[in-house]
Amino acid sequence: MIPKTNVPAGSQAPRWLQKILYTRDAIAYMEAAAQQCGEIFNAPVIGNHPVVVFVSNPQVLQFIFSNDTRQLITPPNSLLQPLTGDHSLFALEGVRHRRERRLLMPTFHGERMRSYGDLICELVDKAMSSRSINTQFSARQLAQEISLAVILKVVFGIDQEERFHRLKSLIVRFTDSLQSPLIGGLLFFPSLQKDWGTRSPWGYLQHLKRQIGEIIYAEISARHHQHQMGSDILSLLMSARDEMDQPMSDVELHDELLTLLLAGYETTATAIAWALYWIHRHPQVNEKLYEELNQLGKAPDPVTVAQLPYLTAVCNESLRLFPVATLTFPREVKEPVELMGYQLEPGTRVYGCVYLTHHRPDLYPDPKLFKPERFLERQFSAYEFLPFGGGARRCIGEALAQFEMKLVVATLLSHYRFALIDQSPEYPQRRGVTFTPSRGVQMVLTGNNTQVSSLISSESDEAL
Repeated sequence: MIPKTNVPAGSQAPRWLQKILYTRDAIAYMEAAAQQCGEIFNAPVIGNHPVVVFVSNPQVLQFIFSNDTRQLITPPNSLLQPLTGDHSLFALEGVRHRRERRLLMPTFHGERMRSYGDLICELVDKAMSSRSINTQFSARQLAQEISLAVILKVVFGIDQEERFHRLKSLIVRFTDSLQSPLIGGLLFFPSLQKDWGTRSPWGYLQHLKRQIGEIIYAEISARHHQHQMGSDILSLLMSARDEMDQPMSDVELHDELLTLLLAGYETTATAIAWALYWIHRHPQVNEKLYEELNQLGKAPDPVTVAQLPYLTAVCNESLRLFPVATLTFPREVKEPVELMGYQLEPGTRVYGCVYLTHHRPDLYPDPKLFKPERFLERQFSAYEFLPFGGGARRCIGEALAQFEMKLVVATLLSHYRFALIDQSPEYPQRRGVTFTPSRGVQMVLTGNNTQVSSLISSESDEAL
């Protein structure tokens, strides 16, 4: 029996050293801690909290998610708040968080999703039109190009060429800078987040953020003067009203749009890149998926594509093996609560460990192997498979992200043939708070499939 104590066991290394180890290789740090301590351990590696609990037990995760706002509260995300602003969903809590979530939720569901499907497929073919046979490319960069175009079209509805390309360039520079340990590592050391001008690491990041903000505010201002709103998410958010019939302020719109840009672009692109890696590392998976897609004919409905069982299983298994985010949003103990025999005191931070939960042998036998059939043979609960988090902080863009991931993978495999350049394993590398393939998944385009739509040639000359 575990003794009732306030602090779960953890590494005996100094806290500063644990932070460095976690920042350099979070997965190795978590696996070592789990091997030593089991399903729950103290990992004081985020913020300045002496007790930070990581837990990977599904029953405990269910308890945590179902106790949002009662015994546990959801504090602002200290890692992401400096990137997205004080009015982002990441930074809000309580009543303000619930209001903002209710305003945002309708834009990611219903018929609006269906209307995005054809656009996503078109953007895939446009991205591929610039790549020739036998050309080497990075799957991560291709996925970033597609995902960013989707975000700028679906979220912003930007048609003005100059503004589109400038915002695209700034976002790429912003997210790429987070891969640098000198910049991305600062997210874990708040005391070092000093803006000493554009030549300093944090100052450079803030300079890019300000430039992105100027474009976002300009787009918001332009919409205020339009007589008719479009169907993009920005237009829908500007039309939304809360229970008091109040719209979102320009500052709230800015922070939420920046949140959607950063959370929706980089994470979805990474998920697509991992899926392409696993599919082409396992030829039998590639062929089985190709057969399923080919049965739909030349111009299948995007919603029908997204419902294909094997495609769904492949994408889910990819998200299981290397989830883009390895932790859920933090919860803070509001009143004394017992977790697995430990009496946690108020102020203690608790994180659900997505990565370790996804690698439990009791849930996923041979957890290091890529086996899509797992998701055809068994239905996993929201506490066993949680690539988008859970509870009140579950990713609001989950439906759009999964829809986009499936359609991009399906369109690429239906229209083109690829091969991996290097068969050696890809490993996750920190990129800010997410984890991407370390070498970017280097591939080569080997040919076009016979069922490629004539739209490829007719649309390739059109600008985005």
